[in-house]
Amino acid sequence: MAKKVILAYSGGLDTSVIVRWLTDRGYEVITYTADVGQGEELKEIPSKAKASGAVEAIVEDLKEEFAKEYCLPTLRALALYEGKYPLTASLSRPLISKKLVECAEKFNANYVAHGSTGKGNDQVRFELSVWALKPDIEVLAPVREWEFKSREEEVEYALRHQIPVKATKDKPYSIDKNLWGVSIECGPLEDPWQEPPEDAFEWTQSPQKAPHEPEYIEIEFQKGTPTAINGKTYEKLSQLILDLNAIAGRHGIGRIDMVENRLVGIKSREVYEAPGAMVLYEAYRDLLSLVLDRFTFHYFLSHIPHEYAKVVYEGLWFSPLRQALDAFTKEIAQYVNGKVRLKLYKGHVHVVGRTSPNSLYVEDLATYSEKDAFDHRAGANFTKVFGLPLKVLGRALGR
Repeated sequence: MAKKVILAYSGGLDTSVIVRWLTDRGYEVITYTADVGQGEELKEIPSKAKASGAVEAIVEDLKEEFAKEYCLPTLRALALYEGKYPLTASLSRPLISKKLVECAEKFNANYVAHGSTGKGNDQVRFELSVWALKPDIEVLAPVREWEFKSREEEVEYALRHQIPVKATKDKPYSIDKNLWGVSIECGPLEDPWQEPPEDAFEWTQSPQKAPHEPEYIEIEFQKGTPTAINGKTYEKLSQLILDLNAIAGRHGIGRIDMVENRLVGIKSREVYEAPGAMVLYEAYRDLLSLVLDRFTFHYFLSHIPHEYAKVVYEGLWFSPLRQALDAFTKEIAQYVNGKVRLKLYKGHVHVVGRTSPNSLYVEDLATYSEKDAFDHRAGANFTKVFGLPLKVLGRALGR
């Protein structure tokens, strides 16, 4: 009986080499490629995979499912790993894993495979997601086992076997893209002291070369979902994100350069581009502050972004914890209605206006004009009660 394996296939260097490597070891390789908005032409993927030895190649458009079921919940949680990374590559892994399991069941395959390394985060995300959905399936990770010691050796292998790849010795970046952002690794980026070369970026204009005039945009939200940009309503959330990537990318917004703590315990220099995501984060957070009461807003900021980011980053998407966090953020998203006006300029995004039918801002209470309706005399009693613990402490310490 043939050993069938479903391979998560991007068409990049690692997975292109994996097809041939597994085929030479007696596996029937069926490749699965997800269109998650990476902006690349995927028509050539099947022929490329089969030329490398695959018996079948599947390409599926998942952009809208990815946007609604993965990007949107993460936006609603304002999840940023270590306060910076908007979980671009991390988000696509559970979705791809789910599709690998579905294909394994369809083709009666006993194996699935991915292209993550032994020190990468993706090995955890793929394997935990697959096992959560199909506990008995075996997961193969050729990059953890094969003989190649560097990407340069992989390039030489690919050229020797006439496998077309984009990576070269002159531009040896490892790039992962989806509509939520771009992850860029390897090559000169491995020196954390060196500024990222301009040729490493694909979606964002250099802030120095960005327009010299700011651009103002308005984003509308309905129940926590972005639905319109500058009055244009979108039926598909995925298209709104893609258009926002283009708008914000022109202004150099969304570049992230960080030293990141990987799951396996090492520190890694990572560079990301997430122009649309970072603009949406700014807009959503600001609107949330307008419509939530102080208790709920403070609880949200203190607990949700960090915990949700950890869940996604650590491969725990298919866990009760993630589902519970989603229930919380979905509930408060019902109040997130309205518009946010943002200023885009030279790599920066600033909220300059916001309005909502659920706004808790009351001008008569906030104003310092003659319209002021706040009871200032009540402030004296409030301060006495609120400050009483410190007053008692001061007496006890003999101050």
